[in-house]
Amino acid sequence: MNRNLLLLSGVIGPALFAVVYSITGALRPSYSAWHHTISTLSLGDHGWIQIANFILYGILTLVFAAGLRHALRGGPGALWGPILLAVAGLGLIAIGPYVTDPVLGYPTATPAVPSADGTIHNLVSLIVFIVFPAAAFVLARRFARDRWRGWAPYSIATGILSIAFVLLFFTAVTAAGGGDGGNSPAGMLERIPTLIIGLWQALLALRLMNQTPATADAPSLATR
Repeated sequence: MNRNLLLLSGVIGPALFAVVYSITGALRPSYSAWHHTISTLSLGDHGWIQIANFILYGILTLVFAAGLRHALRGGPGALWGPILLAVAGLGLIAIGPYVTDPVLGYPTATPAVPSADGTIHNLVSLIVFIVFPAAAFVLARRFARDRWRGWAPYSIATGILSIAFVLLFFTAVTAAGGGDGGNSPAGMLERIPTLIIGLWQALLALRLMNQTPATADAPSLATR
């Protein structure tokens, strides 16, 4: 398959994911993007939309990982960068059918009773939240070697900010306990790292698409 078609998945995936959960959340009665998590959109009569959204984003991330591997070939990050993104893609596919338990008072008047599916969803979600920034850290070394202006610090900042907001998100959810957490900004704290990583993923895909295969694969001046 054409390399740029594979890389294009890295643009479409995060953009489509954000658009779908934003529209779905806006149409849900009693749902607050500020307060409630993305995953709770998988619950209810139209929950299949968010389930499919997770799965599609996962598939597109897997395709992007294949395109990244093809574009980078050898050198730092050429193996582990795509592997980490592939793990993230597989995780997104897995958390689709393993639906979360009700949390932070959504759906309304639904008890937050732990289930096996919900536990799996939470564990795999944590893995996804870890491997995305890990990929950014791994690829930062490659960008520094190949002298991609600004990309090494941008990738490091992406990883650090993503982890920081994920920790804030889990802190907010934990503080709420089994209740609705009042007006806790847990939903926004979850969306911010999702958008940070998604933007990095899309910009990386566009950066690679805008250079020829020979340029992308050739050794950098720093290694000569």
